[in-house]
Amino acid sequence: MNMNPILISIICLSIIFAATTLGSSLVFLFKKNFSDKLNNIITGLASGIMISASVFGLIIPSVNQAKENYGNLSSLVVVGSFLLGGLILYLFDKLIPHFHISSKQEEGIQTSKLSRHTKFMFAVTIHNIPEGLAIGLACGSLFNLQGEALDSAMTSALALAIGISIQNFPEGAAVSIPLLDDGLSKPKAFLLGSFSGIVEPIFGIIAIFIASGFSMTEPFLLAVAAGAMFYVTIDELLPDSRRGNYVHYGLWSFMIGFGIMMALELI
Repeated sequence: MNMNPILISIICLSIIFAATTLGSSLVFLFKKNFSDKLNNIITGLASGIMISASVFGLIIPSVNQAKENYGNLSSLVVVGSFLLGGLILYLFDKLIPHFHISSKQEEGIQTSKLSRHTKFMFAVTIHNIPEGLAIGLACGSLFNLQGEALDSAMTSALALAIGISIQNFPEGAAVSIPLLDDGLSKPKAFLLGSFSGIVEPIFGIIAIFIASGFSMTEPFLLAVAAGAMFYVTIDELLPDSRRGNYVHYGLWSFMIGFGIMMALELI
């Protein structure tokens, strides 16, 4: 692959943000929130991609690098970091005031000083942080590789970015369209939906600097990102994919999403 790590990083961070923006633009085509059937398909697909990306794009590379760098301690490194990632998201849930549009529920420390839209943006931020970290770590590792290993890692980073972008497209719509029911105009709902995706490249850039400068920490960080993505998916996406009498739509969409990401990793 005749591309350098910087260009690959720019491409990966750009397409995940562009996918969210494109998805948010669907607010101009829909007049109301998704039906239960369509909601289950979208969230089921996103869940499958998230879990598959965590396994193939984060956990497996973390295991391989931990074995190489930490030997007998590799299990402790990977499992401990994975659980830490989930714990970090759990603490975010309990401490940061945020509002979930789909469930109409507030979580975190209760305060009246923040508007509901601000709390909603916090919820989206919490959701998108692990995805940005995952892309950044995948791209950051490229700066420490050469030759065939670099080519293989570039392909994996692109596959991970494409998989998350596929997930981000319907997610952008799932963010912006419910805001119509909350009283926002379509342009404002689109802007908020698009802006929700900016969190990913920001945290991606942070992760690139960490992974490229401190390669020994990468197994820890990959597993932390995986644990955070698992937590978000199990806590939010999977329950939301089982609305109404269309549970199997969410189930099969999950299977398809998982398969899509697995196929991208095998290319």
